[in-house]
This record gives sequence, structure tokens and C-alpha cells, in this order.
Amino acid sequence: MKTRATIGPVKRTQKDYSLSFKLQVVQEIETGELSIVGAQHKYGIQARSTLSNWKRKYGNLDFDNQYSILMKPTPEQRIFELEQQVKLLEKQKDRAERLVERADKKVLIFDMLVDMAEKEYDISIRKNYKPE
Repeated sequence: MKTRATIGPVKRTQKDYSLSFKLQVVQEIETGELSIVGAQHKYGIQARSTLSNWKRKYGNLDFDNQYSILMKPTPEQRIFELEQQVKLLEKQKDRAERLVERADKKVLIFDMLVDMAEKEYDISIRKNYKPE
């Protein structure tokens, strides 16, 4: 009869792990009791990506933004980001200017329409507000 040592590690699927087990492993990793490699060996988990996915899904720490905190951008990257931001702001400014120009044209057209209606029907459409 073959023993477990001669067969090798037991291959498992994701469905083999319960939610409570996943939470326990993630908690041990986050508290520093185990490293990812240590958890792999202790619990027989084959891939590091499995543990990384568990940490991302069930962990309390922000692993999505972890690398941006650890690695500061180089000056070239920062310049590139700022250039992209400038381009975006220029596009937004151009759009805002077009919208303002369009609104000004609308105001002129509506004023002309009101003037024409006042002349055509010989009535006062605009209200005269008196200062208090």
C-alpha cells in the first residue's frame, strides 16, 4: 500500500475549501502568523494565486492599492501622468468653451424671438423688475 509521502501532495479544487477555512487562512496571513508560502505548506494549497485571490476577496487589507503605496512613480512616470492630465483638462476646457458659446448663441436667438413677438403682437413679454 502506498503512503501519502510516496504519492505526493493531494490535488484539490476550489470547491474543496469551505468559506470558514478560507477566512481562517486569510486571517492567519494578515495577522502575520503565516506567510503565503507557509500557508501553502501547512494546508497543502497548491498555488500562491489561490491565496492571493482569497486575500483579495476575503481580506481586510487593501491589496489592490498595495503596490501603488509601496512603489513610488519615477519622475518620468509622474511627468507622463501629468501630461495626460493636462490633455484631459484641455479637452474639458474646450468642451466647456463650446457649451458657453452655444449658450450665448441661444440667448441671442431667444432675445431676437422675444423682440419679434413683441413687435408682431404689440404686447410686452419681458417683465420689468423694479428694484426694492
